[in-house]
Amino acid sequence: MLFLIISRNRISNEIEQQYNNQFHPIFPSLVTAHHQVKQQDRRVVILGSGWGGFKLMRELKKAKYHNVTMISPRNHFVFTPLLASTSVGTLEFRCITEPVRSDDSKKLSFYQAQCNDIDFENQRVHCTSWIGEKNGESFQLEYDDLIIAVGSYSNTFNIPGVKEHAYFLKDINDARRIRKRIIECFEEASRPGLDEKTKNDLLHFVVVGGGPTGIEFSAELYDFISKDAIRTYPRDLVSRVRMTLYDVAPQILGSFDSQLSDYAHKKFKRKGIHIKTKRFVDQVQPDHLVIRDEGRVPYGLLVWATGLMPSPLIETLAERITLDAQNQRMVTNGNLQLLQKDSSTLQNVYALGDCATIDNYDLPATAQVATQKASYLAKVLNNDQGNINKTPPQSFMFKNRGKMAYIGSSEALVDMSSVHELAKQSGHLAWYLWRSAYLGMTFSVRNKMLIPYHWFLTWCFGRDISRF
Repeated sequence: MLFLIISRNRISNEIEQQYNNQFHPIFPSLVTAHHQVKQQDRRVVILGSGWGGFKLMRELKKAKYHNVTMISPRNHFVFTPLLASTSVGTLEFRCITEPVRSDDSKKLSFYQAQCNDIDFENQRVHCTSWIGEKNGESFQLEYDDLIIAVGSYSNTFNIPGVKEHAYFLKDINDARRIRKRIIECFEEASRPGLDEKTKNDLLHFVVVGGGPTGIEFSAELYDFISKDAIRTYPRDLVSRVRMTLYDVAPQILGSFDSQLSDYAHKKFKRKGIHIKTKRFVDQVQPDHLVIRDEGRVPYGLLVWATGLMPSPLIETLAERITLDAQNQRMVTNGNLQLLQKDSSTLQNVYALGDCATIDNYDLPATAQVATQKASYLAKVLNNDQGNINKTPPQSFMFKNRGKMAYIGSSEALVDMSSVHELAKQSGHLAWYLWRSAYLGMTFSVRNKMLIPYHWFLTWCFGRDISRF
């Protein structure tokens, strides 16, 4: 009897082994190919070509995803930390742009358009073309995985006249307009027949916003005036130049360590840049702004750098998705999956960058956060999709690597107190660190060569003051 039981068990094991060999080891490539084809056919749509969308597109494995589409109003990525440098000619515009279409993205489909609405139920995005004769025409695309990285817009706080008369600094076109306007102010002020007041008003440059963007633009503008304008324009004209920085906060660079913030304040004061905190702008006109408790302030150029507001797409989706109460950003779970109005999760819709935040884990709207989210999501999509034994990925965790800001005259601030409490630096050494860090963060070899090349040209010959 024992012999029969052992024989039966042995026969059962042999049959089971043959079955397993038939459907697994003998045809392993067939099983893998089934899942691989399924993954390759997934339609991945990325909305936005900013830090989040561009980084994710580059890190998705092209061997696994053959149907990736990017939709964005612009066909390039902008390296925003150096955008202020291009607005005065320290760098040329192409130094900080990366084309969406490149040799390593031939499998990418790109449409220069804006997404106006999303049909989550039917997995479809509604878009409007932004190019050529087809500008304004609508089209639809279906998706299997959707990544929303549409960024944000400059916040005007609904102050009358800001949108119409102020200059923003969010894109290459903004920097180009600012660069053109700066030269216009000098050329117009040098025209004969103008009275003294008009000349002084034209050469009053105003920046609203004491964050990194406002500070760095002010610093770059100071360098241009003190090193280049003074060489090429009459001295009595340059002596009329005034720079004023307004901010509603009690101090500039509020996110930095207080010692570094005080250092920047003192440096600006020595340079003659007037810093006026706790100021509220009530109205903006073509040639002046109205400051509460101060009155009418004439200007030649007004640069607005006061914060961010959500993309129009977010407003369209507001009734269907969860938004955070403070900044009206889309709310996701720890895996960056979008939460609907009823707090349910859209498993195949992700949001990252300035337009999104994580539930109960609010993070600043910075390039550092966007790139880390993009790298995290790329790993999830590259490893999880098509995996037979799926395991839930760990929630996203942000690693704060610090922040930097240029303050003019080859000086900068580096605040890495999040890494170590003593990791704070200011002055010329911090400037070298600032330049080295941003040069290393650029994506292409081309720009890693162009940026130091134009830095060297600026050092040798100064900035170009041509108006174009």
